[in-house]
Amino acid sequence: MTTTAFSVLGLDAALLANLESMGYQAMTSVQARSLPGILQGSDIIVQAETGSGKTAAFGIGVITRLNVRDFNVQSLVLCPTRELADQVSKEIRRLASVIPNIKLLTLCGGVPFGPQLGSLEHGAHIIVGTPGRIMKHLRKNSLKLDKVKTLVLDEADRMLDMGFYDDIAEIVAATPGDRQTLLFSATYPEAIEQISESMQKKPARVSVEATHTQSKIEQNFYEVVGNDKRLAALVALLGHYNPASCVIFCNTRQKCQEVADALQAKGFSSLALHGDLEQRDRDQVLVQFSNKSCSILVATDVAARGLDIKDLEAVINFELSPDPEVHIHRIGRTGRAGKSGLALSLYVAAESYRVNAIEDYQKSPVRLSAIDDLAVNQKLDTRPPMVTLCIDGGRKGKVRPGDILGALTGESGIAGDQVGKIDVFDRQAYVAIERSVVDKALKKLSTGRIKGRYFKARKLQ
Repeated sequence: MTTTAFSVLGLDAALLANLESMGYQAMTSVQARSLPGILQGSDIIVQAETGSGKTAAFGIGVITRLNVRDFNVQSLVLCPTRELADQVSKEIRRLASVIPNIKLLTLCGGVPFGPQLGSLEHGAHIIVGTPGRIMKHLRKNSLKLDKVKTLVLDEADRMLDMGFYDDIAEIVAATPGDRQTLLFSATYPEAIEQISESMQKKPARVSVEATHTQSKIEQNFYEVVGNDKRLAALVALLGHYNPASCVIFCNTRQKCQEVADALQAKGFSSLALHGDLEQRDRDQVLVQFSNKSCSILVATDVAARGLDIKDLEAVINFELSPDPEVHIHRIGRTGRAGKSGLALSLYVAAESYRVNAIEDYQKSPVRLSAIDDLAVNQKLDTRPPMVTLCIDGGRKGKVRPGDILGALTGESGIAGDQVGKIDVFDRQAYVAIERSVVDKALKKLSTGRIKGRYFKARKLQ
């Protein structure tokens, strides 16, 4: 395509206006190369990383093919994790906000089954979910997929890594043979080729290079003299660089929790993200990190996969991944959208072979630095600029972001620029408030009304 303007796609005027209001000024590479085929109804296999704009690509395809008057499941999006499913759902809802009466349901594990049954009884146009929970609904006959027009497999390589192949195959078998199948994957192993051959019809192949470049990311590797010295080295890195937002990668769930707890004990604002957390806890962790109420997220690769975190200043590998490709995916979360990024990695001498594998993979030497050379900022303020308030009311209670903003900034309230990001879930809402006025905001919410009703509110620590 010679242009990246969305207008060349022949989209509805209201959708084009909505894309512009969402900040989509022009198509990304993956959108420009995949959307024409998607809109024509072709099967597509796309190799692209998180942050490439792939969600909007298949989201636009999904909503343009919908018949709102047909209250059957017309589109199914499969995601490997609950976090990614939630992000995808939110993005599609934003894209579809100009089209009235579209119903989208998110079906994931970790939340009660009963309310999902109740929602499905009233029908839905779009389902976004994880393979395990979708399978449970199929086996209980609470979900019918015989009217599906578009099937999307997002982060397909991760779903295969997590052992979902059999579930995916059974789900696909429940959909019509003439459906459109869109497959998205960050990597292209042999297993992806096999799943494509079994589920797609002559798919067009789109491969988009990683959006980050080596020049935008400063990479430093630090050798520590033993595993018992890793935490002290990590504290030294945080004290020297003092990133406003940072993701720390560990290889196991247990290590994630240990590191997050240890950093908290040392006064850092850190939270863990891993598979052992309950869904509500996972939601709260992600909300606090994305709205600047928490500065440090300690995560496993599986938990962090699919997270599109904007303005991430630094990535720290507390432990090196045994897979150099995973390492590149990790550090590619910083230095996006033309900004510079920082990638710091700790290793012991016995892991030097992993450093060598990374050098071979990226075809360039790494920079080796010494922990002892770091100067620690003695006036370090580890407190994040915002604090999150949790409100016991959400979409099910017809609470909207504008309602919360109005309640906070109304008579004798706080200034609008002291209110940060607002996230509304089914039964809870979260709002970021500048630290200096958080107590005033909490009092305002606790004693005032939102849409004429009282809701409980509390601070998340």
